[in-house]
Amino acid sequence: MEILEKDGLEKELLELIVNVCNITDPISEDFSLDDQLIGQDSPLGLDSLDAVEIVVAVEKQYNVRIGSQETTRKIVRSLRTLADYVRSQNEGYTAVSAM
Repeated sequence: MEILEKDGLEKELLELIVNVCNITDPISEDFSLDDQLIGQDSPLGLDSLDAVEIVVAVEKQYNVRIGSQETTRKIVRSLRTLADYVRSQNEGYTAVSAM
């Protein structure tokens, strides 16, 4: 699974999302960092209410601020865009267990 690559932030974020959104189904082995997180095409089955929960959890866990609704849509488009945003707000980020 591609999620285990890089510095572990993607894996941490996925674990955070699974916990915050109470995802009980196993994540597919072909889940990609670029898969849509929110909406009808989301392999995780997440909706706009889940997006709000994700934003709040990420802001709290990583001490970042995610602004307007338009910005939020871009940031939570995929696991990759979310991880890239967290990295851009936390220069020198080193992965630690999010949970």
